[in-house]
Amino acid sequence: MTVGVEEEYLLVDPLTREVSPQAQKVVAQASSLGLGDRVGPELTCYQVEARSDPHTVMTDLGEQIRSMRAVVAAAAGRHGLRIMSSGTPVLGQPARPAISQGSRYARSLATFRALDDEQTVCACHVHVGVPDLARALGVSNHLRIWLPVLIALSANSPYWAGRDTGYASWRTMTLARWPVAGPPPYFESPGHFEDLVAAVIETGAVMDRGGLYWDIRPSSHLPTLEIRTADAATAADETLLLATLVRAMVATALKAVDAGEPAPRPRPEILRAACWRAARDGLNGAGTELPGSRLTPVAPQVERLIAWIRPALEQHGDLDLVRAGWSRLRAGGSGADHQRAAYRSRASLHDVVDHLVL
Repeated sequence: MTVGVEEEYLLVDPLTREVSPQAQKVVAQASSLGLGDRVGPELTCYQVEARSDPHTVMTDLGEQIRSMRAVVAAAAGRHGLRIMSSGTPVLGQPARPAISQGSRYARSLATFRALDDEQTVCACHVHVGVPDLARALGVSNHLRIWLPVLIALSANSPYWAGRDTGYASWRTMTLARWPVAGPPPYFESPGHFEDLVAAVIETGAVMDRGGLYWDIRPSSHLPTLEIRTADAATAADETLLLATLVRAMVATALKAVDAGEPAPRPRPEILRAACWRAARDGLNGAGTELPGSRLTPVAPQVERLIAWIRPALEQHGDLDLVRAGWSRLRAGGSGADHQRAAYRSRASLHDVVDHLVL
């Protein structure tokens, strides 16, 4: 089963530590330094996206993640900039940002207006190969109850434009305002999916399939299922842990789909509330234990997730990688915890940016 990742980075001025709108130059430089078409722009000129190849061996994926980060950092350095990996900007005023060139981005601005003003947010998207739409939708149905756990694990965006939001993942809350975003619906069949997508496009709430910002979605251009919950991770090893967990989750859910096991169906309102709670409190608080509504500590929920996917982890030879990664997270905290720790030492947001710079 193949897995690949898309990482988004923010460009930063090393003196002011504010985000810098020079993505066009950095993308061209990174492409020429070896990334080719695996690097590109995002909605705003503060962001650069890099994409891995599909992999079956996680150590190979980890090496490529570190390599593409190094190339983008080198490209930024040639223009006097740095890159940082965080779900949101720490410093700078990205409201009314410079929008990247291209007809799609211009159309987005005309359609979504002020929503685009605060889209200087960065994610890590994981693509896992799934052979057909029907099975991909079945997997999506089985994974929905784990979305809050993934949000808590990957939370890395407590600051927004110079202030602490009080959330572990403010990026999650920023995206939640979009008309088609957050947890996906429970899909009864491919026909149900196609009818719903056509209806949503007809309303004008999305421009096309690429605008379906659900946390899990079949890719519009690849034979993959895309899991989109995670903030951009500060460390490459954290991205690798996420990708490893997600592949095992998809493999486990696919086995359940093929066996005809029914997927859990939490109430949509409770699922949405659970994602909000995870975005607010991250790993440190209580989370909603789906498919019910009882609050329990997040760490045991992560342990239950790992127990559920353990056979797939063992099959792929990834159990030790996950155990080590989870041990580090549990002992040291999430990316959001590390950002706040960097701030506390001198009450300096510059220190937070310096912690995040790659």
